[in-house]
Amino acid sequence: MIPYTVNIKLAARTLTGTLNLQNKTAVDWGWQGLIAQGCHSSILIIDPKTSQTIQVLERHKANVVKVKWSRENYYHNMSSPYCLRLASGDASGKIIVWDVVSGTAHCEIQEHSKPIQDLEWLWNQDASRDLLLAIHPPNYIVLWNGDTGTKLWKKSYAENILSFSFDPFDPSNMALLTSEGIVFITDFTHSKPPGSAGKKVYIASPHASPAHTKPAPAAAPAPTGAKKALNKVKVLITNEKPTAEAVTLNDCLQLSYLPSKRNHMLLLYPREILILDLELSQTVGVVAIERSGVPFIQVIPCAQRDALYCLHENGCITLRVCRSTITSEEASDPEQSVHELVYDLRSQCDAIRVTKTVRPYRMVICPVNENNAALMVSDGRAMLWELKAHTGRAAANPSSGLSPLYSPVSFCGAPLGPNQKRIQDLSLNSMIGQTLIAGEAPPPSSNQQEVQLKFLLTGLLSGLPLPPFAIRMCPPLTTKNINHYQPLLAVGTSNGSVLVYNLTSGLLHKELSVHSCEVRGIEWVSLTSFLSFATSAPNNMGLVRNELQHVDLPTGRCFAFRGERGNDEPPIEMIKVSHLKQYLVVVFRDKPLELWDIRTGTLLREMAKNFPTVTALEWSPSHNLKSLKKKQMAAREAMARQTVSDAEQSSVESSVISLLQDAESKSETSQAISAREHFVFTDTDGQVYHITVEGNTVKDGARIPPDGSMGSIACIAWKGDTLVLGDVDGNLNFWDLKARLSRGIPTHRGWVKKIRFAPGKGNQKLLVMYTDGAEVWDTKEVQMVSSMRIGRNVNYRILDIDWCTSDKVVLASDDGCVRVLEMAMKSASYRMDEQDLTDPVWCPYLLLPRAALTLKSFLLLQPWSGTFTMDITQVDMKSVLQDPELSLLQRCLLVSRLFGDESDLYFWTVASHYLQSFAQARQLSVSTAEGQPQSEGTQPPPQNHLDICNDVLCESSYFQKFQLDRVHLQEVKRSSYEHTKKCADQLLLLGQTDRAVQLLLETSADNPSYYCDSLKACLVTTITSSGPSQSTIKLVATNMIANGKLAEGVQLLCLIDKAADACRYLQTYGEWNRAAWLAKVRLSPAESSDVLKRWAEHLCSPQVNHKSKAILVLLSLGCFYKVGEMLHSMRHFDRAALFIEACLKYGVMERSQETAKKCITAAFLDYARLLRTLGLREGAALWASRAGSAGEQLMEELFQGEGGMPEVILGKEEVELGQESTE
Repeated sequence: MIPYTVNIKLAARTLTGTLNLQNKTAVDWGWQGLIAQGCHSSILIIDPKTSQTIQVLERHKANVVKVKWSRENYYHNMSSPYCLRLASGDASGKIIVWDVVSGTAHCEIQEHSKPIQDLEWLWNQDASRDLLLAIHPPNYIVLWNGDTGTKLWKKSYAENILSFSFDPFDPSNMALLTSEGIVFITDFTHSKPPGSAGKKVYIASPHASPAHTKPAPAAAPAPTGAKKALNKVKVLITNEKPTAEAVTLNDCLQLSYLPSKRNHMLLLYPREILILDLELSQTVGVVAIERSGVPFIQVIPCAQRDALYCLHENGCITLRVCRSTITSEEASDPEQSVHELVYDLRSQCDAIRVTKTVRPYRMVICPVNENNAALMVSDGRAMLWELKAHTGRAAANPSSGLSPLYSPVSFCGAPLGPNQKRIQDLSLNSMIGQTLIAGEAPPPSSNQQEVQLKFLLTGLLSGLPLPPFAIRMCPPLTTKNINHYQPLLAVGTSNGSVLVYNLTSGLLHKELSVHSCEVRGIEWVSLTSFLSFATSAPNNMGLVRNELQHVDLPTGRCFAFRGERGNDEPPIEMIKVSHLKQYLVVVFRDKPLELWDIRTGTLLREMAKNFPTVTALEWSPSHNLKSLKKKQMAAREAMARQTVSDAEQSSVESSVISLLQDAESKSETSQAISAREHFVFTDTDGQVYHITVEGNTVKDGARIPPDGSMGSIACIAWKGDTLVLGDVDGNLNFWDLKARLSRGIPTHRGWVKKIRFAPGKGNQKLLVMYTDGAEVWDTKEVQMVSSMRIGRNVNYRILDIDWCTSDKVVLASDDGCVRVLEMAMKSASYRMDEQDLTDPVWCPYLLLPRAALTLKSFLLLQPWSGTFTMDITQVDMKSVLQDPELSLLQRCLLVSRLFGDESDLYFWTVASHYLQSFAQARQLSVSTAEGQPQSEGTQPPPQNHLDICNDVLCESSYFQKFQLDRVHLQEVKRSSYEHTKKCADQLLLLGQTDRAVQLLLETSADNPSYYCDSLKACLVTTITSSGPSQSTIKLVATNMIANGKLAEGVQLLCLIDKAADACRYLQTYGEWNRAAWLAKVRLSPAESSDVLKRWAEHLCSPQVNHKSKAILVLLSLGCFYKVGEMLHSMRHFDRAALFIEACLKYGVMERSQETAKKCITAAFLDYARLLRTLGLREGAALWASRAGSAGEQLMEELFQGEGGMPEVILGKEEVELGQESTE
């Protein structure tokens, strides 16, 4: 048994249940590593690693329809710490931005009163992290400041907007999915609303509608379903509005840009996914489902690999990975080499059982590692699936024709050391290698392993079933049961099962299937057992089957308490257990009550037919327990004497104590000694009866005539000397039994459904439930303490109530939730740090800002001790982080993954790749310069290149191959003159002149540009490098550019190999991305580096302010000094120092040069100061000592107080003051 401490103070919390249909889209998995999910009007925060709910946010009045975590792509320090920030939008148009840890709202935003369609935090500039873009139906886009709640701008469009998607590679591009088509916006900025109305495109299918070739015949037969699907596969994007019978975009479920490669977009239909190349506006790939397959609901494209996670209507998640386009094997079979993007099914998880009420809603993918998926089901379940890679070949199945998947043998971006520990399946890109493209040699098998992918269910969270509920809290905590008390809440459900929750942790303790019909009520008979009753639907005589079950929790044993009774009788109205848990009263609708002895399970008395009809009943809390104890002692002694005389013959050794214990059990069962208890009840006239029970004798006591001011009594509560009656008209009558006073108070709230006193000695608070809400009363003062009413402060109906501690109430409501609230009954989120979690949660975002940064520095570097120690226990990564083989770069990458720090992860991915490749190139040049043959230690330049999702940051050679591959694909797919022209233009820019001439000569004679294209073809073939023709062409090109024909001028310049000039012109005219693209595909490294450096300068300029991107560009050029300086000037001290350290390790930076020396010492010194403010003194000392003479002063300060108080214990403020004085 696990020892647990009793937490007497329960946290306020919400146990949630099934989802509302409007919650379908309200789920998001953030970089912070947590999942947010809307459930009715609350938001759950789920930790997917331990699958527990760690927070429930309550403030919305309407159903939550969208949630979005803020992005983490900024540098974290004390002023911009790791914090959990979430935006949520509801069906009434309100947006709330939350501080999740404290459960409070930063700000609330309201524009219109219709449901929010889409939300997104802007991530594309370094200036502000607070910008939130929202779609307010029907057709407004509004940009908000999510910190202050001010509106920055608002723009309306012609059609209803359904959703939007940002281009991950170029933040000024976004696409809106509208009810009629797609709107492309190319001038999105945060400073002002988009100027134009955007480019509107419609999706038409060329076969279904001959609209753009000839007018449609009047009676064209409507295509059948199968034909329609076939038509859609050959989709064309048109700018004209299609005719009615064309396939419009209405059945398009989703549109998203692919984050794995630039200018690609996917459109999701129920039976297929289309991949579009936006340069051509043409389909280049289709994932279709065969006829018997299960339709799609949703698809999430990955960034790390060209792969798609698809969710199907049966709850099955499939992973499809893009097939390599290497054409060597396929050339033998010409049918096979039909060129298009093919996504092969590589893995799928089990489906769920779909019923009317249970269907999959949404899935979300972990954005950091992209190898975990969570599926949200409408019944409130969250299923957490993890993708695992198993090494080993697949069973030979030649028919599938799938090429094997390989996994790279590297860890965190560097080749794996011989004895190095690694974390299996850290992220998607460490599980499967890159998709190979045409013209690329597959990497040597030495650093690859063949793998199979599988989904594994690693967590499951289930919610409450559908309401209605009956709830009952177990008996209260007392001084006697404090050592083994568990705060258990029993919840009876409509399907007959009883769920028992432990309210300390909020987790399900047991689920027991007790009844076959809806549970009507539960009463506890001890801390670990309860009675529950259920009634079936009435037959035509109005009779039902009653089930009354006794359940023992530890064993789960469950038996019918009333034995064979229960068939065809009037329904049970209520059951009441006496205070000493001795007797049970069962009240029926049209039948006299029964009195049972709980301890023996026997029926003591079934009342006579003429017994009055009971409307309300309550046991008295007063009883003669003292006299009972005397009786029991006397009986035990008598029994013990008798037992001793019996046992004299055998042996008198047995101790008196055990005898007394024996005697106790015997005497109580044989003589059935029991205390006297009383109960009161009222009849239909409001007369109060008083009945005494002792053993099996039942005596009728005094009767009190009805109070004229009260209607029919509906419920009674009794505690101490106070008795309270509630009636069907909403009157409460308080009786003071000692002073013999009664006082009636009309509440004007209608029928009093239930009243209950709070537990605890002398606690006279009373909880009252009405049809439209609840109130807490203080019966000493006879006044109301708090009240809640549907429509006024909550939007749910209350189904059942109880006290769970002396100051907290628990309410079951019709939105499927059970809430534990303070006595004030204000539904509120709780603070996460007050939580009692069963499993420890790894989430640095929950720590105080300073603690999170200290933890990060602690994990990153501990060179002050030489060995790496870990005092943090919960990290599974412990052994890996302690591994001496883990290099600095690998450590930085791993920690940025652990922290879900987006900007760190991108920076270290690019930095580690280029540091390694430049270091290797340098080794090669050194070894060849010295004329020695290559030793075995130096490898050739690395086989792996940066993933294509880094776009312009990739190596030029790889980038070039990728672009050629893409144009080849576009060429196969083109279907109109427009497409052919675009392909020819691209080929000319890429320098593929022969192919371009072929395309130009395809132009048909009746095309207006026939003459122009023919001449262009002649020009391309006859260009020679003679001086005069070159100068003429150059002159023509510059004139063209000056007169606004930029693209044509650039093409001419590329023809005469003046691509460098072309890039300069493009940059002058603000086409920075196009210039970078051209430099990558056409220029020599030196020229291309000039172009990219100019781009980096442009990115650093104050009007663009995208320094983080500029740093990545400089890294790809190997300008490491510049990067170090920039990081330091941006005050990214830890990143700067660690980066310079890595550069020195890899030998791509020299300490000896004067310029470098200054930068290095400054960076090290500032990092030392940073560590000092975080309280890591040894770390600070190490870096200060490495900063040379400049660090000596800091060293002195660090160790000046050796005799006195160590510096580390200083408060944060003092340290900061100290730091300012040194500066």
